Amino acid sequence: MDIKAYIQSGIIESYVLGLTSAEETAEIEKLRAQHMELEEAINEFSLAFEKKAFENAIPPPPDLKAKIIAAIQKEDNGMATPITSQPDEESSVVHINHIRKWRTIAAACVVLLIISAGLNYYLYSQYSNNKEAYQALLSERQTLQVNNEIYQTQLKEWQSAAAMMADTTMAMVKMRSPKGKDDAATVFWNTQNKDVYVMVNKLPEPKHGKQYQLWAMVDGHPVDAGVLSPSCSSVCKMRNIPKADAFAITLEKEGGSATPNLKALFVIGNI
Repeated sequence: MDIKAYIQSGIIESYVLGLTSAEETAEIEKLRAQHMELEEAINEFSLAFEKKAFENAIPPPPDLKAKIIAAIQKEDNGMATPITSQPDEESSVVHINHIRKWRTIAAACVVLLIISAGLNYYLYSQYSNNKEAYQALLSERQTLQVNNEIYQTQLKEWQSAAAMMADTTMAMVKMRSPKGKDDAATVFWNTQNKDVYVMVNKLPEPKHGKQYQLWAMVDGHPVDAGVLSPSCSSVCKMRNIPKADAFAITLEKEGGSATPNLKALFVIGNI
């Protein structure tokens, strides 16, 4: 396994944020024990996430502590029981002090609970915000990666087209519209191995259920050279044609036709 590519895939961030599936979690737990790089990457992101959360922490208002203490004292003063001379006076005083002591402890626990709840809410809010931001960045990264792959494919196709143009065994046939329109396409026909390639320079977007089809004119008869794939954006490899006098492109039903529809002839060019 390419551990560097695995780390860069975004799985580390998803694991730390709790977004991985049970299978992914089990896999990363197994791998982190085997690869020190993975363990370091997990710790590094965890520390960075924690640091970010505390850097943006919002402290409680300065007067919150004073208000809580004042509320406790007010409650103690309101609940205090007057002490009168009784036979068990000393026992009563001890009992009252004991109650006050536990009331103070309970109040302190309530204060800590409130502060803890506030901190938990803040951290959860930060986690939610960072989770959404991370998901957006991950989506953007995936989109960029897909676009990059598309560009790389198109670049290779254009490089192949440039190489064919420079190949002296290639016959380049420029096809134009017989109706004087701007439609144009170019056929590259290898005169040695008879391979055929077509590059669309300018053709209208075919309607739904329609597809462009290349024809080779052999002794005045059309020979099917294949349909143009919608996924081909630059140079498309077509069928091998041993002999041809000209090439033409018509718009046919999706999947191609046995004979060309000359009323839908878009471009044609002689060799």
